[in-house]
Amino acid sequence: MFGQIGSLEDHYHFHHSRIVRRAVYALKGPHSFIHMDPEVDWAQQQVVKPRVKRRAQIDPSFIHFNDPKWFNMWYIHCNDKSSHCRSEMNIKAAWQRGYTGKNVVVTILDDGIERNHPDLAQNYDHLASYDVNGNDHDPTPRYDSRNENIHGTRCAGEVAAVANNSYCMVGIAYNAHIGGIRMLDGDVTDIVEAKSVGIRPDYIDIYSASWGPKDDGKTVDGPGPLTKQAFERGIKKGRKGLGSIFVWASGNGGRQGDHCSCDGYTSSIYTISISSTTENGNRPWYLEACSSILATTYSSGDFNERKIVTTDIRQRCTDGHTGTSVSAPIVAGIIALALEANHLYGFGLVDAEAMVLEAEKWRTVPSQHTCSQMPERRIRYIHAGQSVNSSITTSGCSEEPEQHVDHLEHVVVKVLVVHPRRGDLEINLISPSGMKSQLLAKRLFDSSNEGFRNWEFMTVHFWGERAEGTWTLEIIDSLSKLRNPEVLGNLKEWTLILHGTSQNPYQPYSGQHSSSRMLEIPASQEIQEEQQLEAEEEQDEYNGPGKEECIQCAEDYLQQEWGCVQTCTPGFYSGESAGVPHKMCHRCEENCLSCSGPGTTCIKCKEGYSLVSRTCIVNASCNNADEVFCEMVKSNRLCEKKLYRQFCCRTCLMNG
Repeated sequence: MFGQIGSLEDHYHFHHSRIVRRAVYALKGPHSFIHMDPEVDWAQQQVVKPRVKRRAQIDPSFIHFNDPKWFNMWYIHCNDKSSHCRSEMNIKAAWQRGYTGKNVVVTILDDGIERNHPDLAQNYDHLASYDVNGNDHDPTPRYDSRNENIHGTRCAGEVAAVANNSYCMVGIAYNAHIGGIRMLDGDVTDIVEAKSVGIRPDYIDIYSASWGPKDDGKTVDGPGPLTKQAFERGIKKGRKGLGSIFVWASGNGGRQGDHCSCDGYTSSIYTISISSTTENGNRPWYLEACSSILATTYSSGDFNERKIVTTDIRQRCTDGHTGTSVSAPIVAGIIALALEANHLYGFGLVDAEAMVLEAEKWRTVPSQHTCSQMPERRIRYIHAGQSVNSSITTSGCSEEPEQHVDHLEHVVVKVLVVHPRRGDLEINLISPSGMKSQLLAKRLFDSSNEGFRNWEFMTVHFWGERAEGTWTLEIIDSLSKLRNPEVLGNLKEWTLILHGTSQNPYQPYSGQHSSSRMLEIPASQEIQEEQQLEAEEEQDEYNGPGKEECIQCAEDYLQQEWGCVQTCTPGFYSGESAGVPHKMCHRCEENCLSCSGPGTTCIKCKEGYSLVSRTCIVNASCNNADEVFCEMVKSNRLCEKKLYRQFCCRTCLMNG
């Protein structure tokens, strides 16, 4: 017997010496007789669960620190003139208000952290650390020649690297306590995960995880029964009754057409699912789109875009941290700033200054209610190339005071669907207001015939809406060439689960908020006054996002960054995006005024640049080279070769 499973009461871990250690499915044998013992209510043989780390493959300006990588942290310095990022996360503004994460405890669930790293040692907290893989109290990663276990140390530095120590970089919450749970460097089972998310829940405030099931576009997997219990217990009893905070990276399967609704960790109502954007505000190639994502931070992008600076194993520093793995620790650090401002505060959007301002005046929201509704049970066949709809009309359980939901938070749809090729399905949920949320997009690589067996899809797109009215589930079967169209799928049953409150949970604050850093077009004084009057009249009715914060565009419109347009504006081109069912406007190569696609496909250049081999080169003449050399460059088409472009083309571009 290994003992109690984390903080789960009456749950214990036993080992049977005759069972294969690395079993990937449950085996039958003498040990299975434990189910017959009248003193045993529940038992489950543990099987190995594949888990992958989510790194990508491939004016407070007077604030200054002496850490050598300080100026390389571009995502902190978005207000600088040289910065390319289009919005500010306001981290320096939160620091300026005095919030640095002091006395807040964050732990990284990963492959361990280097506790003696010069940029982590001062903030390292042994009480927030444990080695689940080795069953001891030292979370130091296992070192090998391939440096496989760098992930946890990198995530830890983002959160709480020490400031002003002349070493490496600065953490978002540089005075927070940082710990590590080593749990990914070995067999991952339901017990391993339950132990990890349930370690010292009354001491640890925030758990940050940048891993999950395989991001391969065909896996549907999530937490097991023990881990689900540990999540729920943490939310209800952790942090001395205030609730543990679980921050999760949304996944890096964009190139495989993956959809994070098929990841039960990011689509759980108990986790805060975080996605990424590039330095230029574009969707990264690895991004997975899904309805459970709550917020976004900066991370890496294409090969020519900067990555994230953080600590690395062997007491080093790196500027190559990538993927949504980056984003979860950034949010964990920002939440630590908010908890320092007010330890009753839960979570919010990723604007550090706005979060600490909210936290200073935050009032606890009403208790969470849950209302479950199921339509009449009957099998609905899903014909190839067609769609099937099923509706539920609900009062939000108004007849049951303890279950009544009026103001929505999370909405969950549990489905039992049988289908010959799961990846051909698209699932949408339409609220009483007419708002449509895409719960699942098509997945090209998902050829499973298992369908969805009581799988839960979660969306935050209806947050703040009213629950009462008719909800419609829409399932679309987009027939692929890879299956027999005569074999039909069917929707056997589904359940609508509404989470929220019976009272309005949020009262607008009349004080000064930090302004939005979205691009704004100034209006005339008369229009501004008219808009102000309209805003005051509607303030009690609407707090939602504006037209520059779109998640999905209407039919016949293209999404360009966070807005919707009928045609792409100059500097953008129309194209597909992995995991997104509609076309989008993508940014052209730098200095292109218009282009036909990605890379070197420029059609017209900005002023001061000339078009050479479909790319834009700064205007120049042959000052530094004679015409013989220039003709040699032209005849050998060296300007078309990227290796020579900067030297040859800038030197030899002829006027006219």
